[in-house]
Amino acid sequence: MKLKLGLPKGSLQEASLNLFRRAGFEIVVHPRSYFPRIDDEEIECMLIRAQEMARYVEDGVLDAGLTGKDWILEHGGDLHEVADLIYSKQTMGKVRWVLAVPEESPVQTVRDLEGKIIATELVKVTERYLAERGVTAKVEFSWGATEVKPPVLADAIVEVTETGSSLRANGLRIVETVLESNTKLIANHAAWADPWKRQKIETLVMLLHGAIEAAGKVGLMLNVRRADLPGVLAVLPALKRPTISELSEPEWVAVNTVIEEKTVREIIPRLKAAKAQGIVEYPLNKIVM
Repeated sequence: MKLKLGLPKGSLQEASLNLFRRAGFEIVVHPRSYFPRIDDEEIECMLIRAQEMARYVEDGVLDAGLTGKDWILEHGGDLHEVADLIYSKQTMGKVRWVLAVPEESPVQTVRDLEGKIIATELVKVTERYLAERGVTAKVEFSWGATEVKPPVLADAIVEVTETGSSLRANGLRIVETVLESNTKLIANHAAWADPWKRQKIETLVMLLHGAIEAAGKVGLMLNVRRADLPGVLAVLPALKRPTISELSEPEWVAVNTVIEEKTVREIIPRLKAAKAQGIVEYPLNKIVM
């Protein structure tokens, strides 16, 4: 038996493959193939555009797949949402679909777009957003290069952004946030009802969550005299509590903890000042809670 798993092709592809690698799976993508090779004989992968993933999972072509909350809502089907996986193309955070207009536009709120034209790839979600606010506007599907359409081809756009830099570069300003989105692992109900497939999916989620949790963190090991331990512990911002182990010499203990990588350069000198010795920093692939 195999789990048929959809991986997002396009903007999320590289970030997804890197996440799987950190989770312990090696995936090889051949340039002209939509069927990557994975070093797990129980998984069969297929590259699918995130925009289409929900449809193929719901129809049973795939058992499970990774796609965005945005495309699940746009599809509007009946799926089992297994887990949130908070990572995106550039960051380990969420993305936003925003309503944006040219800098010089008089539009200040969505209500100012009554009777206007909005270009977006997220048509159904945008239409629902307008309807909930009592605004009637024409929503046109955009095939790409959405940022360049205002003001000639549209009065406003609804576009996805992580940092807003692309919008600013095209002379656009954000009016409102339409939707916050993140990657999700979804499954169809038949696969989720199958005990073997469900266990495989849950194991996969555990490993992926572990890889996400470890992102930006490192492990620290050090030795310290018992008499100096309180000073060392006062320096360490532990994930929960540092692990303290006995050493062969009774007056010494070993301390093991996890910290944010960006804080290491500040913490190590403070640990030395607190009389820690043998400080070792090591990378982390997964933290399974």
